[in-house]
Amino acid sequence: MAEELQQIATEAVARADWIARPLIGLRLGIGFLVALLAAIILLALIHLKVSKMWESFAEFVQAVEAGVNDIVFVAIAIFFLVTLEGRIKRQRALKAIHELRALAHIIDMHQLTKDPHVITNPGPPTKSSPRRTMTDFELSRYLDYCSEMLSLIGKVAALYVQRFDDPVALSAVDEIEDLTTGLSRKIWQKIMIINQAKA
Repeated sequence: MAEELQQIATEAVARADWIARPLIGLRLGIGFLVALLAAIILLALIHLKVSKMWESFAEFVQAVEAGVNDIVFVAIAIFFLVTLEGRIKRQRALKAIHELRALAHIIDMHQLTKDPHVITNPGPPTKSSPRRTMTDFELSRYLDYCSEMLSLIGKVAALYVQRFDDPVALSAVDEIEDLTTGLSRKIWQKIMIINQAKA
């Protein structure tokens, strides 16, 4: 697990740099599309024959309604294009954060058989009991390492939003930090039980 976390942390630096960097090609393409859209609208307005709109009130209302609809659709299209870069970066950040969340759950899953009560109050194992070969020192050290890995997961997740101010990604990082803090708290409870048993 530690090697996998190290690999993910190494990749996180490159991913965070990519997320923080502006996507120049995409921005140029979006700028071109918005300029093209504006040029089309300008040409349509230049060739618009306003005198025919005033022939009857019903035709005027119909033309105004069509114009308002066109303005709304153009605004939606421009909004879609302008926010595209942020959505691409958000998707990449959330995918990486999800990878960290999965790793945190794997670390937690490995704690299922690391029950300090087996060391402090040993009883006869059942047929389905896992083999427990760790001493209290080894178990305490193992749990400490797991707690440190969970802490690192929270710090690596924070890298993704260090220079990317996105509320959805920030919320996902907060959730990761809450998750890893809660899991680490459970681990430290186990370590305290081991330390109390030694005293």
